[in-house]
Amino acid sequence: MRAFIFPGQGSQAVGMGMALGQASRAARELFQEVDDALGQHLYRLMTQGPESDLLLTENAQPAIMANAIAVLRVLDRECGVRVADKAGYVAGHSLGEYTALCAAGAIDVATTARLLKLRGQAMQAAVPVGEGAMAALLGADRDKAQAIADAAAQGEVCTVANDNDPGQVVISGARGAIERAVALAKEMGAKRAVLLPVSAPFHCPLMQPAAEAMEAALADVALQAPLVPVFANVTAAPVADPQVIRALLVEQVTGIVRWRESVLAMWDAGVTDYVELGGKVLGPMVKRTAPDATTASVITMDDIEALAKAL
Repeated sequence: MRAFIFPGQGSQAVGMGMALGQASRAARELFQEVDDALGQHLYRLMTQGPESDLLLTENAQPAIMANAIAVLRVLDRECGVRVADKAGYVAGHSLGEYTALCAAGAIDVATTARLLKLRGQAMQAAVPVGEGAMAALLGADRDKAQAIADAAAQGEVCTVANDNDPGQVVISGARGAIERAVALAKEMGAKRAVLLPVSAPFHCPLMQPAAEAMEAALADVALQAPLVPVFANVTAAPVADPQVIRALLVEQVTGIVRWRESVLAMWDAGVTDYVELGGKVLGPMVKRTAPDATTASVITMDDIEALAKAL
């Protein structure tokens, strides 16, 4: 069985989508649809920069989604490959969960773009710049990472944010606590700790104002049942009920991205083939979690044509 998977923040880069837009009318139409929904020239920003603007959370999130859905649109319109026919499940990492829901027909493209723009703005506004931080702990599993976070907290927020794979866990919280965790990490058994270049402490309780903003926004969204089940970040389990999806998307803002557990649960459900659309970030995490899995990264027109042939 196959799962289509969708990357999260950090996979953005100036030039993204340019070759695909040049090669495919379906991709160009998708990028225009997103621009129209947002009332901004996002595609121009994706292809030309400046990088400083693309890195802003409110731009990066819809850009990463647009890049992945453009790949999917080309697969559908030009190769006749449809998610419902070719995937048993879809899943995405953090903002990628919105992309997965869009791919599965639960949310339309324009609404997904607007939700991600708002999500990025709300996450950025939740904590003043410089007061929060995130760090990747390498060579640490979730339990070890939580122990490091607990030791560093000293009354401040410091917790596991992303359980990516057996040897990479991201922690998030108040800047002082995260810096203490980085200093403690090696002596507490992690191989390395790296502060991440992010503008806010995602997926921790400090994001509560953003969760409330998303709850209000999602209340007005017409959610459909997805064509294939979507693995939710906060439960690491498939979900198909629109009301449950809505609640889990709110919880996701402050909750842990349980990516490692999601991969294992998909593997246990019979998924052996993981196809990442629009990025090459998740494939290595999948391989470290489920070493016997087959992974593919589909970004370019050549990748799309190769995948369509293989299916």
